[in-house]
Amino acid sequence: MKWLRKFIKGKSFRTNLLQALPFWIGSLLTGIVAVLYTKLFEQAEKWGQQLIRAHGWIIFILAPVGFLLAWLLVKQVDTYASGSGIPQVMAAIELTTPEEDSQVKRLLNIRMMLVKIGSSLLMVFGGGAIGREGPTIQIAGTVFRKIDEWLPASWPKISKKNMILTGAAAGLAAAFNTPLGGIVFAVEELAKTHISQFKTAIFTSVIIAGLTAQAFLGPYLYLGYPVITQSSAYMILAVIPVALLVGLGGSGMGLLILKILNWKAKLNKPAEIMFVLLCAFLMCTLAYFVNTSILGSGKAEMSQLLFTNNKRIGWQIPAARVLGPVLSFTTGASGGIFAPALSAGATFGAFIAGIFDFSTSNTNLLILSGMVAFLTGVTRSPFTSAILVLEMTDRHNVIFFLMLAGIAASLVSSLVSKHSLYEYLKLQYILKLRKEAALDESTSVPRAEL
Repeated sequence: MKWLRKFIKGKSFRTNLLQALPFWIGSLLTGIVAVLYTKLFEQAEKWGQQLIRAHGWIIFILAPVGFLLAWLLVKQVDTYASGSGIPQVMAAIELTTPEEDSQVKRLLNIRMMLVKIGSSLLMVFGGGAIGREGPTIQIAGTVFRKIDEWLPASWPKISKKNMILTGAAAGLAAAFNTPLGGIVFAVEELAKTHISQFKTAIFTSVIIAGLTAQAFLGPYLYLGYPVITQSSAYMILAVIPVALLVGLGGSGMGLLILKILNWKAKLNKPAEIMFVLLCAFLMCTLAYFVNTSILGSGKAEMSQLLFTNNKRIGWQIPAARVLGPVLSFTTGASGGIFAPALSAGATFGAFIAGIFDFSTSNTNLLILSGMVAFLTGVTRSPFTSAILVLEMTDRHNVIFFLMLAGIAASLVSSLVSKHSLYEYLKLQYILKLRKEAALDESTSVPRAEL
Protein backbone atom coordinates (compact mmCIF):
# COMPACT_ATOMS: atom_id res chain seq x y z
CA MET A 1 0.00 0.00 0.00
CA LYS A 2 3.03 2.27 -0.18
CA TRP A 3 2.02 3.42 -3.63
CA LEU A 4 -1.38 4.50 -2.26
CA ARG A 5 0.16 6.52 0.58
CA LYS A 6 2.58 8.06 -1.86
CA PHE A 7 -0.25 8.94 -4.22
CA ILE A 8 -2.33 10.57 -1.46
CA LYS A 9 0.63 12.60 -0.29
CA GLY A 10 1.43 13.65 -3.83
CA LYS A 11 1.04 17.24 -5.00
CA SER A 12 -1.33 16.29 -7.84
CA PHE A 13 -3.76 14.53 -5.49
CA ARG A 14 -3.86 17.47 -3.07
CA THR A 15 -4.40 19.95 -5.89
CA ASN A 16 -7.24 17.91 -7.40
CA LEU A 17 -8.85 17.48 -3.99
CA LEU A 18 -8.66 21.19 -3.22
CA GLN A 19 -10.13 22.00 -6.62
CA ALA A 20 -13.01 19.56 -6.08
CA LEU A 21 -13.91 20.70 -2.54
CA PRO A 22 -15.59 23.99 -3.56
CA PHE A 23 -17.81 22.10 -6.01
CA TRP A 24 -18.79 19.55 -3.36
CA ILE A 25 -19.51 22.19 -0.72
CA GLY A 26 -21.51 24.23 -3.23
CA SER A 27 -23.54 21.17 -4.21
CA LEU A 28 -24.31 20.34 -0.59
CA LEU A 29 -25.45 23.89 0.13
CA THR A 30 -27.43 23.99 -3.11
CA GLY A 31 -29.30 20.84 -2.15
CA ILE A 32 -30.18 22.29 1.27
CA VAL A 33 -31.26 25.66 -0.11
CA ALA A 34 -33.28 23.99 -2.87
CA VAL A 35 -35.16 21.86 -0.33
CA LEU A 36 -35.93 24.86 1.89
CA TYR A 37 -37.08 26.90 -1.12
CA THR A 38 -39.22 24.00 -2.36
CA LYS A 39 -40.95 23.69 1.01
CA LEU A 40 -41.62 27.44 1.21
CA PHE A 41 -42.86 27.62 -2.38
CA GLU A 42 -45.18 24.64 -2.05
CA GLN A 43 -46.55 25.94 1.24
CA ALA A 44 -47.20 29.41 -0.19
CA GLU A 45 -48.98 27.89 -3.19
CA LYS A 46 -51.00 25.58 -0.94
CA TRP A 47 -52.12 28.38 1.40
CA GLY A 48 -53.15 30.59 -1.51
CA GLN A 49 -55.11 27.79 -3.18
CA GLN A 50 -56.82 26.85 0.10
CA LEU A 51 -57.95 30.44 0.67
CA ILE A 52 -59.29 30.69 -2.88
CA ARG A 53 -61.17 27.38 -2.64
CA ALA A 54 -62.71 28.40 0.69
CA HIS A 55 -63.55 31.98 -0.33
CA GLY A 56 -63.56 32.41 -4.10
CA TRP A 57 -63.92 36.19 -3.92
CA ILE A 58 -60.65 36.54 -2.02
CA ILE A 59 -58.72 36.07 -5.27
CA PHE A 60 -59.62 39.70 -6.06
CA ILE A 61 -57.53 40.70 -3.02
CA LEU A 62 -54.76 38.08 -3.09
CA ALA A 63 -53.76 38.53 -6.73
CA PRO A 64 -53.46 42.35 -6.86
CA VAL A 65 -51.66 42.52 -3.52
CA GLY A 66 -49.39 39.56 -4.28
CA PHE A 67 -48.51 40.71 -7.81
CA LEU A 68 -47.87 44.32 -6.78
CA LEU A 69 -45.72 43.47 -3.73
CA ALA A 70 -43.74 40.89 -5.72
CA TRP A 71 -43.07 43.43 -8.47
CA LEU A 72 -42.21 46.24 -6.04
CA LEU A 73 -39.71 44.03 -4.20
CA VAL A 74 -37.84 43.40 -7.43
CA LYS A 75 -38.20 46.94 -8.76
CA GLN A 76 -37.05 48.67 -5.59
CA VAL A 77 -34.40 46.26 -4.30
CA ASP A 78 -32.83 44.27 -7.15
CA THR A 79 -34.07 44.33 -10.76
CA TYR A 80 -31.81 41.40 -11.67
CA ALA A 81 -34.01 39.14 -9.53
CA SER A 82 -36.87 39.45 -12.02
CA GLY A 83 -38.27 36.61 -14.10
CA SER A 84 -36.94 33.10 -14.37
CA GLY A 85 -33.27 33.37 -13.47
CA ILE A 86 -32.01 31.20 -16.32
CA PRO A 87 -31.25 34.14 -18.67
CA GLN A 88 -29.33 35.79 -15.82
CA VAL A 89 -27.21 32.67 -15.37
CA MET A 90 -26.62 32.44 -19.12
CA ALA A 91 -25.51 36.07 -19.12
CA ALA A 92 -23.28 35.48 -16.09
CA ILE A 93 -21.53 32.60 -17.82
CA GLU A 94 -20.87 34.72 -20.91
CA LEU A 95 -19.66 37.68 -18.84
CA THR A 96 -17.28 35.63 -16.71
CA THR A 97 -14.12 36.97 -18.32
CA PRO A 98 -11.23 38.92 -16.78
CA GLU A 99 -12.57 42.11 -18.39
CA GLU A 100 -16.23 41.80 -17.33
CA ASP A 101 -16.23 39.51 -14.31
CA SER A 102 -17.25 42.37 -12.01
CA GLN A 103 -20.60 42.56 -13.81
CA VAL A 104 -21.45 39.00 -12.75
CA LYS A 105 -21.82 40.19 -9.15
CA ARG A 106 -24.92 42.13 -10.13
CA LEU A 107 -26.55 38.97 -11.49
CA LEU A 108 -25.52 36.52 -8.77
CA ASN A 109 -25.41 37.85 -5.20
CA ILE A 110 -27.00 37.26 -1.82
CA ARG A 111 -29.35 40.25 -2.04
CA MET A 112 -30.69 39.01 -5.37
CA MET A 113 -31.17 35.54 -3.92
CA LEU A 114 -33.30 36.81 -1.03
CA VAL A 115 -35.35 39.04 -3.34
CA LYS A 116 -35.81 36.13 -5.74
CA ILE A 117 -37.21 33.91 -3.03
CA GLY A 118 -39.41 36.59 -1.48
CA SER A 119 -40.86 37.84 -4.76
CA SER A 120 -41.67 34.38 -6.11
CA LEU A 121 -43.36 33.39 -2.84
CA LEU A 122 -45.56 36.50 -2.99
CA MET A 123 -46.41 35.76 -6.62
CA VAL A 124 -47.39 32.12 -6.12
CA PHE A 125 -49.35 32.96 -2.96
CA GLY A 126 -51.30 35.48 -5.03
CA GLY A 127 -52.06 32.85 -7.66
CA GLY A 128 -49.28 33.64 -10.14
CA ALA A 129 -48.65 30.95 -12.76
CA ILE A 130 -44.94 30.61 -12.04
CA GLY A 131 -42.50 27.86 -11.16
CA ARG A 132 -39.57 27.61 -8.75
CA GLU A 133 -37.11 25.79 -11.03
CA GLY A 134 -35.66 28.80 -12.87
CA PRO A 135 -35.19 30.75 -9.62
CA THR A 136 -33.51 27.69 -8.08
CA ILE A 137 -30.98 27.70 -10.92
CA GLN A 138 -30.08 31.36 -10.35
CA ILE A 139 -29.92 30.77 -6.59
CA ALA A 140 -27.60 27.79 -7.12
CA GLY A 141 -25.40 29.84 -9.42
CA THR A 142 -25.15 32.43 -6.66
CA VAL A 143 -24.16 29.82 -4.08
CA PHE A 144 -21.34 28.53 -6.29
CA ARG A 145 -20.14 32.03 -7.20
CA LYS A 146 -19.98 33.12 -3.58
CA ILE A 147 -18.01 30.02 -2.61
CA ASP A 148 -15.54 30.76 -5.40
CA GLU A 149 -15.33 34.37 -4.20
CA TRP A 150 -14.57 33.31 -0.63
CA LEU A 151 -11.65 31.07 -1.62
CA PRO A 152 -8.25 32.41 -0.47
CA ALA A 153 -5.77 33.59 -3.07
CA SER A 154 -3.51 30.63 -2.30
CA TRP A 155 -6.20 28.13 -3.33
CA PRO A 156 -5.59 26.18 -6.58
CA LYS A 157 -7.10 28.02 -9.54
CA ILE A 158 -10.72 27.10 -10.43
CA SER A 159 -12.64 28.23 -13.50
CA LYS A 160 -15.28 30.78 -12.41
CA LYS A 161 -17.34 29.97 -15.49
CA ASN A 162 -17.39 26.26 -14.70
CA MET A 163 -18.37 27.00 -11.10
CA ILE A 164 -21.45 28.96 -12.19
CA LEU A 165 -22.35 26.45 -14.90
CA THR A 166 -22.03 23.53 -12.51
CA GLY A 167 -24.10 25.37 -9.92
CA ALA A 168 -26.90 25.84 -12.48
CA ALA A 169 -26.86 22.12 -13.31
CA ALA A 170 -26.91 21.19 -9.62
CA GLY A 171 -29.80 23.62 -9.06
CA LEU A 172 -31.95 22.05 -11.77
CA ALA A 173 -31.12 18.55 -10.57
CA ALA A 174 -32.13 19.45 -7.00
CA ALA A 175 -35.29 21.31 -8.08
CA PHE A 176 -36.73 18.51 -10.22
CA ASN A 177 -34.80 15.55 -8.74
CA THR A 178 -33.51 14.93 -12.26
CA PRO A 179 -29.72 14.42 -12.27
CA LEU A 180 -29.47 13.54 -15.97
CA GLY A 181 -31.65 16.52 -16.81
CA GLY A 182 -29.26 18.80 -14.91
CA ILE A 183 -26.27 17.50 -16.82
CA VAL A 184 -27.96 17.70 -20.23
CA PHE A 185 -29.27 21.19 -19.42
CA ALA A 186 -25.77 22.40 -18.60
CA VAL A 187 -24.37 21.02 -21.84
CA GLU A 188 -27.26 21.89 -24.18
CA GLU A 189 -28.44 25.23 -22.79
CA LEU A 190 -25.48 26.75 -20.96
CA ALA A 191 -22.12 25.34 -22.01
CA LYS A 192 -20.06 26.85 -24.80
CA THR A 193 -17.10 24.55 -24.16
CA HIS A 194 -16.70 20.80 -24.46
CA ILE A 195 -17.99 18.79 -21.52
CA SER A 196 -14.63 17.07 -21.05
CA GLN A 197 -13.31 20.27 -19.47
CA PHE A 198 -15.64 20.03 -16.50
CA LYS A 199 -17.31 16.61 -16.63
CA THR A 200 -16.01 15.42 -13.24
CA ALA A 201 -17.10 18.59 -11.46
CA ILE A 202 -20.56 18.62 -12.98
CA PHE A 203 -21.18 14.90 -12.46
CA THR A 204 -20.17 14.93 -8.80
CA SER A 205 -21.97 18.20 -8.08
CA VAL A 206 -25.23 16.97 -9.58
CA ILE A 207 -24.97 13.76 -7.56
CA ILE A 208 -24.27 15.56 -4.27
CA ALA A 209 -27.02 18.16 -4.79
CA GLY A 210 -29.49 15.45 -5.76
CA LEU A 211 -28.61 13.21 -2.83
CA THR A 212 -28.88 16.14 -0.43
CA ALA A 213 -32.37 16.95 -1.73
CA GLN A 214 -33.35 13.29 -1.50
CA ALA A 215 -32.09 13.08 2.07
CA PHE A 216 -34.77 15.59 3.07
CA LEU A 217 -37.51 14.91 0.52
CA GLY A 218 -36.99 11.21 -0.11
CA PRO A 219 -36.29 9.51 -3.47
CA TYR A 220 -39.36 11.01 -5.08
CA LEU A 221 -40.35 11.48 -8.70
CA TYR A 222 -41.51 14.99 -9.56
CA LEU A 223 -44.71 13.57 -11.03
CA GLY A 224 -44.89 9.79 -10.54
CA TYR A 225 -45.49 6.70 -12.67
CA PRO A 226 -48.23 7.29 -15.27
CA VAL A 227 -49.73 4.23 -16.93
CA ILE A 228 -48.16 3.83 -20.36
CA THR A 229 -48.05 0.36 -21.82
CA GLN A 230 -45.81 -0.44 -24.77
CA SER A 231 -47.08 1.95 -27.41
CA SER A 232 -47.45 0.87 -31.02
CA ALA A 233 -45.31 2.42 -33.72
CA TYR A 234 -48.42 3.99 -35.27
CA MET A 235 -48.50 6.46 -32.36
CA ILE A 236 -45.69 8.28 -34.18
CA LEU A 237 -48.45 9.50 -36.51
CA ALA A 238 -50.06 11.19 -33.51
CA VAL A 239 -46.94 12.32 -31.63
CA ILE A 240 -45.36 14.23 -34.52
CA PRO A 241 -48.34 16.48 -35.41
CA VAL A 242 -49.06 17.09 -31.72
CA ALA A 243 -45.40 18.03 -31.16
CA LEU A 244 -45.47 20.38 -34.14
CA LEU A 245 -48.64 22.14 -32.97
CA VAL A 246 -47.63 22.33 -29.32
CA GLY A 247 -44.07 23.40 -30.18
CA LEU A 248 -45.53 26.30 -32.14
CA GLY A 249 -47.63 27.16 -29.09
CA GLY A 250 -44.59 27.18 -26.80
CA SER A 251 -42.45 29.30 -29.11
CA GLY A 252 -45.42 31.60 -29.73
CA MET A 253 -45.89 32.11 -26.00
CA GLY A 254 -42.21 32.94 -25.62
CA LEU A 255 -42.37 35.47 -28.44
CA LEU A 256 -45.50 37.06 -26.97
CA ILE A 257 -43.84 37.38 -23.56
CA LEU A 258 -40.78 39.00 -25.15
CA LYS A 259 -42.84 41.52 -27.11
CA ILE A 260 -44.83 42.50 -24.01
CA LEU A 261 -41.66 42.88 -21.94
CA ASN A 262 -40.07 45.08 -24.62
CA TRP A 263 -43.19 47.25 -24.75
CA LYS A 264 -43.42 47.42 -20.95
CA ALA A 265 -39.80 48.59 -20.68
CA LYS A 266 -40.86 51.91 -22.26
CA LEU A 267 -43.48 52.62 -19.58
CA ASN A 268 -42.93 55.01 -16.70
CA LYS A 269 -43.38 53.78 -13.14
CA PRO A 270 -47.07 54.76 -12.66
CA ALA A 271 -47.97 53.12 -15.98
CA GLU A 272 -45.97 50.03 -15.00
CA ILE A 273 -47.91 49.78 -11.73
CA MET A 274 -51.16 49.96 -13.67
CA PHE A 275 -49.93 47.21 -15.98
CA VAL A 276 -49.08 44.92 -13.04
CA LEU A 277 -52.51 45.52 -11.51
CA LEU A 278 -54.16 44.88 -14.87
CA CYS A 279 -52.37 41.52 -15.13
CA ALA A 280 -53.56 40.64 -11.63
CA PHE A 281 -57.13 41.71 -12.44
CA LEU A 282 -57.18 39.56 -15.60
CA MET A 283 -55.88 36.58 -13.59
CA CYS A 284 -58.62 37.17 -10.99
CA THR A 285 -61.36 37.46 -13.57
CA LEU A 286 -60.34 34.37 -15.53
CA ALA A 287 -59.87 32.32 -12.36
CA TYR A 288 -63.21 33.35 -10.85
CA PHE A 289 -65.44 33.30 -13.92
CA VAL A 290 -63.74 30.72 -16.20
CA ASN A 291 -61.45 28.23 -14.44
CA THR A 292 -59.05 28.28 -11.48
CA SER A 293 -56.58 26.14 -13.45
CA ILE A 294 -54.97 29.40 -14.59
CA LEU A 295 -53.49 29.81 -11.10
CA GLY A 296 -50.29 28.33 -9.68
CA SER A 297 -47.40 26.38 -11.16
CA GLY A 298 -49.63 23.80 -12.89
CA LYS A 299 -48.20 20.74 -11.17
CA ALA A 300 -51.65 19.83 -9.86
CA GLU A 301 -53.06 19.87 -13.41
CA MET A 302 -50.27 17.60 -14.66
CA SER A 303 -50.88 15.12 -11.85
CA GLN A 304 -54.63 15.12 -12.41
CA LEU A 305 -54.30 14.50 -16.13
CA LEU A 306 -51.74 11.72 -15.72
CA PHE A 307 -53.12 9.89 -12.69
CA THR A 308 -56.89 10.16 -12.82
CA ASN A 309 -59.55 9.11 -15.30
CA ASN A 310 -60.57 12.75 -15.73
CA LYS A 311 -58.52 13.30 -18.88
CA ARG A 312 -61.13 14.97 -21.08
CA ILE A 313 -60.74 18.73 -20.88
CA GLY A 314 -62.10 21.70 -22.82
CA TRP A 315 -60.10 24.18 -24.88
CA GLN A 316 -60.27 26.77 -22.10
CA ILE A 317 -57.82 24.79 -19.91
CA PRO A 318 -54.88 24.90 -22.37
CA ALA A 319 -55.72 28.54 -23.09
CA ALA A 320 -55.62 29.33 -19.36
CA ARG A 321 -52.30 27.54 -18.91
CA VAL A 322 -50.80 29.77 -21.62
CA LEU A 323 -52.39 33.03 -20.49
CA GLY A 324 -51.41 32.47 -16.85
CA PRO A 325 -47.63 32.44 -17.42
CA VAL A 326 -47.89 35.35 -19.87
CA LEU A 327 -49.74 37.52 -17.34
CA SER A 328 -47.45 36.45 -14.48
CA PHE A 329 -44.07 36.54 -16.21
CA THR A 330 -44.56 39.92 -17.89
CA THR A 331 -45.13 41.70 -14.57
CA GLY A 332 -41.38 41.61 -13.98
CA ALA A 333 -41.66 39.85 -10.62
CA SER A 334 -39.67 36.72 -9.83
CA GLY A 335 -40.85 33.34 -11.05
CA GLY A 336 -39.86 30.57 -13.41
CA ILE A 337 -41.51 29.27 -16.55
CA PHE A 338 -40.34 25.62 -16.60
CA ALA A 339 -43.22 24.10 -14.64
CA PRO A 340 -45.92 26.32 -16.24
CA ALA A 341 -44.60 25.37 -19.70
CA LEU A 342 -44.74 21.67 -18.83
CA SER A 343 -48.27 22.13 -17.53
CA ALA A 344 -49.39 23.96 -20.68
CA GLY A 345 -47.98 21.18 -22.85
CA ALA A 346 -49.73 18.54 -20.76
CA THR A 347 -53.11 20.22 -21.20
CA PHE A 348 -52.63 20.56 -24.96
CA GLY A 349 -51.74 16.87 -25.21
CA ALA A 350 -54.79 15.86 -23.18
CA PHE A 351 -57.12 18.12 -25.18
CA ILE A 352 -55.97 16.71 -28.54
CA ALA A 353 -56.12 13.13 -27.24
CA GLY A 354 -59.68 13.75 -26.08
CA ILE A 355 -60.74 14.89 -29.56
CA PHE A 356 -59.70 11.53 -31.00
CA ASP A 357 -60.85 9.52 -27.96
CA PHE A 358 -57.49 7.84 -27.35
CA SER A 359 -57.06 5.16 -24.69
CA THR A 360 -55.67 6.00 -21.25
CA SER A 361 -52.20 4.79 -22.17
CA ASN A 362 -52.03 6.67 -25.47
CA THR A 363 -53.50 9.79 -23.87
CA ASN A 364 -50.74 9.74 -21.28
CA LEU A 365 -48.19 9.39 -24.08
CA LEU A 366 -49.57 12.48 -25.81
CA ILE A 367 -49.60 14.35 -22.49
CA LEU A 368 -45.89 13.63 -21.96
CA SER A 369 -45.12 14.44 -25.61
CA GLY A 370 -46.98 17.74 -25.24
CA MET A 371 -44.94 18.56 -22.14
CA VAL A 372 -41.68 17.97 -24.02
CA ALA A 373 -42.85 19.89 -27.09
CA PHE A 374 -44.10 22.98 -25.27
CA LEU A 375 -41.01 23.25 -23.06
CA THR A 376 -38.84 22.83 -26.16
CA GLY A 377 -40.77 25.61 -27.87
CA VAL A 378 -39.94 27.94 -24.99
CA THR A 379 -36.33 26.86 -24.34
CA ARG A 380 -35.19 25.34 -27.67
CA SER A 381 -33.57 22.56 -25.65
CA PRO A 382 -35.20 19.36 -26.97
CA PHE A 383 -32.94 16.86 -25.24
CA THR A 384 -33.13 18.62 -21.88
CA SER A 385 -36.93 18.66 -22.19
CA ALA A 386 -37.12 14.97 -23.11
CA ILE A 387 -34.74 13.87 -20.33
CA LEU A 388 -36.54 15.99 -17.72
CA VAL A 389 -39.94 14.49 -18.54
CA LEU A 390 -38.39 11.02 -18.67
CA GLU A 391 -36.87 11.39 -15.21
CA MET A 392 -40.03 12.96 -13.77
CA THR A 393 -42.11 9.94 -14.74
CA ASP A 394 -39.63 7.05 -15.11
CA ARG A 395 -41.29 5.96 -18.37
CA HIS A 396 -38.24 4.65 -20.24
CA ASN A 397 -40.37 2.74 -22.72
CA VAL A 398 -41.40 5.99 -24.43
CA ILE A 399 -38.02 7.73 -24.54
CA PHE A 400 -37.90 7.62 -28.34
CA PHE A 401 -41.35 9.22 -28.60
CA LEU A 402 -40.26 11.97 -26.20
CA MET A 403 -37.05 12.66 -28.11
CA LEU A 404 -39.00 12.70 -31.37
CA ALA A 405 -41.44 15.21 -29.88
CA GLY A 406 -38.57 17.43 -28.75
CA ILE A 407 -36.83 17.38 -32.15
CA ALA A 408 -40.07 18.07 -34.05
CA ALA A 409 -40.92 20.97 -31.72
CA SER A 410 -37.41 22.38 -32.01
CA LEU A 411 -37.55 22.38 -35.81
CA VAL A 412 -40.94 24.06 -36.05
CA SER A 413 -40.14 26.64 -33.36
CA SER A 414 -37.56 28.28 -35.60
CA LEU A 415 -40.45 29.34 -37.86
CA VAL A 416 -41.73 31.59 -35.04
CA SER A 417 -38.43 33.07 -33.88
CA LYS A 418 -34.78 32.28 -34.48
CA HIS A 419 -33.79 32.10 -30.81
CA SER A 420 -35.45 31.12 -27.55
CA LEU A 421 -36.95 33.52 -25.03
CA TYR A 422 -33.97 32.83 -22.76
CA GLU A 423 -31.47 33.80 -25.47
CA TYR A 424 -33.17 37.13 -26.15
CA LEU A 425 -33.43 37.95 -22.44
CA LYS A 426 -29.80 36.94 -21.91
CA LEU A 427 -28.70 39.43 -24.57
CA GLN A 428 -30.80 42.15 -22.97
CA TYR A 429 -29.18 41.55 -19.58
CA ILE A 430 -25.71 41.65 -21.11
CA LEU A 431 -26.42 44.89 -22.98
CA LYS A 432 -27.91 46.45 -19.85
CA LEU A 433 -24.91 45.51 -17.71
CA ARG A 434 -22.43 46.78 -20.28
CA LYS A 435 -24.35 50.03 -20.58
CA GLU A 436 -24.35 50.46 -16.79
CA ALA A 437 -20.64 49.65 -16.64
CA ALA A 438 -19.87 52.24 -19.35
CA LEU A 439 -21.97 54.83 -17.51
CA ASP A 440 -20.21 54.10 -14.22
CA GLU A 441 -16.83 54.43 -15.89
CA SER A 442 -17.72 57.71 -17.60
CA THR A 443 -19.07 59.29 -14.42
CA SER A 444 -16.43 57.72 -12.14
CA VAL A 445 -19.06 56.90 -9.54
CA PRO A 446 -18.02 53.88 -7.45
CA ARG A 447 -20.68 51.19 -6.99
CA ALA A 448 -21.24 49.43 -3.69
CA GLU A 449 -20.11 45.84 -3.46
CA LEU A 450 -23.06 43.45 -3.71
